[in-house]
Amino acid sequence: MNQYLDISPEVKEALDAGKPVVALESTIISHGMPYPKNVETALLVEQTIRDNGATPATIAVIGGRLKAGLTHEEIEYLGKTGRKVAKASRRDLPALVARKADGATTVTTTMIIAHMAGIKIFATGGIGGVHRGAETTMDISADLEELAQTPVMVVCAGAKSILDLGLTLEYLETKGVPVIGYGTDELPAFYTRKSGFGVDYRVDSPEELAAMFRAQRGLGYKGGMLVTNPVPEEYAMDKATIDAAIEQALSEAKAQGIHGKETTPFLLAKVVELTGGDSLESNIKLVLNNAKVAAQTAKLLGE
Repeated sequence: MNQYLDISPEVKEALDAGKPVVALESTIISHGMPYPKNVETALLVEQTIRDNGATPATIAVIGGRLKAGLTHEEIEYLGKTGRKVAKASRRDLPALVARKADGATTVTTTMIIAHMAGIKIFATGGIGGVHRGAETTMDISADLEELAQTPVMVVCAGAKSILDLGLTLEYLETKGVPVIGYGTDELPAFYTRKSGFGVDYRVDSPEELAAMFRAQRGLGYKGGMLVTNPVPEEYAMDKATIDAAIEQALSEAKAQGIHGKETTPFLLAKVVELTGGDSLESNIKLVLNNAKVAAQTAKLLGE
């Protein structure tokens, strides 16, 4: 086991017994939602995973230790501290460990730590991707590169619609990352069920997902698999409404000179404001939906 990694007793017991475990990120707690909604949601997502027969492993960096499985107190700490906690991508882990600092894990670092711990599947909200205007800014999320090199299945609601979805899919294709639609032929766009872009393959059951991931591992591929699971119909947002909010948020981000890893938290918070909180409710429901699919699939991966 990695010398900097701490696995919680609950998660270690499950892994040692070959029971299903699902990883969860912590950026959604510190940067994705306001307190106390962030903590309530984190605990509800963990309970959803338990209700579907798996063990949750919320991941973070606390005091320089890579944590696979957090206590309620640690989740509360991240929720209350909020954006004062560093948003940790791959490049940040050595500094956080050396300085014994705290970090909220993104999709990238959650995948890294999950793989270190032996966790095969990870549920999140949406992945990062190629930002609009990346042909000049080169603003491309590290999530895509991690999917190309770390063998973890990521269940999400697609890429956030603040991104350039076409270029995001092109990047994933170049890196050999299969994009799977769960019950859909079309890439979901986080708050909305459709984006106008097709996925590589459609599957309609956890059994199919587990079989495809087993085959990928058996072929010796080094990368991961992206499963895109649309937000439930009743919680999906009107595309015109969300697109208008995103355009306004992008305009304000540009005017304020916001860039880099601060871009996504700013845009998501602004979209929540512009939609009167509807996007936050949609965000919560899609994360719970992804947790359910991930737990059901994790149960099958061990069989």
